Amino acid sequence: MFKLIKVMLVDDHAVVRAGYKVLLKNTPEIAVIAEANSGEEAYKLYITHKPDVIVMDLSLPGIGGIEAIKRICSRDKKATILVFSMHEEVIFVEQSLQAGASGYITKSTDPQLLIEAIICLSRGEKFIDAELAQRLAYEKSRGQDSLLSELSSREFEIFCMLAEGSNTSEIAKKLFLSYKTVANYSTQIKNKLNVSSIADIARLAIRHNIIRA
Repeated sequence: MFKLIKVMLVDDHAVVRAGYKVLLKNTPEIAVIAEANSGEEAYKLYITHKPDVIVMDLSLPGIGGIEAIKRICSRDKKATILVFSMHEEVIFVEQSLQAGASGYITKSTDPQLLIEAIICLSRGEKFIDAELAQRLAYEKSRGQDSLLSELSSREFEIFCMLAEGSNTSEIAKKLFLSYKTVANYSTQIKNKLNVSSIADIARLAIRHNIIRA
């Protein structure tokens, strides 16, 4: 008799979550017990439902996926989170693992890999897509991305938003932070990255394939 793996899906697209549910429904040892469309909702539902594995997108409204991972893992160090994202850049893997995630796969992989990853994580194992793991090890050995790796999860989230063209007021509203707090983060980011303008931040993001030119 297998132990049922209770899963929570976190993605802001209902159609995408519905697709995951259809896929996972065919695996008898996995049951989807909760769904969330934002990081804030994921945090609340985690406390209520205590799923065995959370399948988390990174591009979420509000606090965003990486910050949600950090908050959930701060609340419960035993929380098990699998990132399932469109982002294929190593820095997103680094930031997710640093925030507390136990696994990372991309949405371009074989759908069966999602099932395999969930089962692995439920056993207390780590799971990173093989190609990403190889690139992560290679770039670590070369010391690449070390500059962006210095950013905290919140700083990295704001860095991405600044690079995409959001201003301080827009970021403050989206993340439910004060204007002053976001302005302080912006200053910290520039200092850590040794840049002086938003244009420099955008160029750095393009260079690291975080946004497209």
